[in-house]
Amino acid sequence: MTAPDFWRTSGWKLLARDDAGRHHITDAFLAAWLHRPELVPPEDACPAERALHRALLEQPRRPVTPVALVAIRDPDARENWEVFAAFRDHLLAHPTLEDAYLALFLGEVRFPALFLDQIVHALLRGILDGTEDPFRVRAAECLFREQRVTIREGAVLLADAETIEFHARTGGFGGLGALLREAGAPMRAVELDVLTAENAQGYWARSDRFDTVLDLTFGREGLDALCRVLEAWIGHMLGVATRIQPVQRIRDERWSWHVGLDAEATAILNDLWEGREVEEDRLSQLLALFRLEFRDPSVVLPALRGKPVYLALARDARGRVRLKPQNLLVNLPLAEAG
Repeated sequence: MTAPDFWRTSGWKLLARDDAGRHHITDAFLAAWLHRPELVPPEDACPAERALHRALLEQPRRPVTPVALVAIRDPDARENWEVFAAFRDHLLAHPTLEDAYLALFLGEVRFPALFLDQIVHALLRGILDGTEDPFRVRAAECLFREQRVTIREGAVLLADAETIEFHARTGGFGGLGALLREAGAPMRAVELDVLTAENAQGYWARSDRFDTVLDLTFGREGLDALCRVLEAWIGHMLGVATRIQPVQRIRDERWSWHVGLDAEATAILNDLWEGREVEEDRLSQLLALFRLEFRDPSVVLPALRGKPVYLALARDARGRVRLKPQNLLVNLPLAEAG
């Protein structure tokens, strides 16, 4: 039986994949970026911008010269092309997409979050290729799409923030809904399906709509699925095997290392580890805690071998979760990093 297809918009099928499972940039992958609305010249675009776009569609690796950029009249459009050209050159300067992504965090990140999310989207599509578990694929959305959190009767529910905003703005009817809202017509409440064992197989047909809700409550499928995704992400990107399990609290006098999966969780863990008092309201922002163990202790810094790494995920003051998958790649206590 063929494994379900999903995330057709990720661009993964435009990449080349070697025997080790690493992803290589192709002209088709680069050309797909040129069809993004930020780069497609509008009707009133100047001839220089149109010529550059047309030339790159024909030869996506073609050098973008300063002369070609200066000739673009619109300063916003010129800036978009400068950023894209630098990003494309960064991708082409590395042997694989994995290498290009990791290199972004060796120094200052210079590209918009949108670009980084698109890379993670494509990489995770490859990492999860062949899976038959819709919970894992839905959980993986959290690594490249911002989530909005709802706490309902003790359950931690994550919905795609952009999808929620779209439904709130249009009532689920797209441009027509926006017009109705402008005309003062009442919009129905946003109600998305919570992924359950009963409806999970329906995820595959709607995977590119990002319109299912993940239940991240302790002890339920969604949280376990996120653990498995994080293990797969670390394993693929760093070649390090880990075991990640959710925990309800940290009770460890030998607590030696932690990694926040987002900015808020990082700040809370830092304060707890340093013995600062953390108010109950702020603690309540923590959504999940995890215990990470390395299957091969020799890959860890000698002083930390045999000790777990604690992970945390938290919502910010707006009720959003912005998981940063790069934190798991650059902040683990690996011996090579020492």
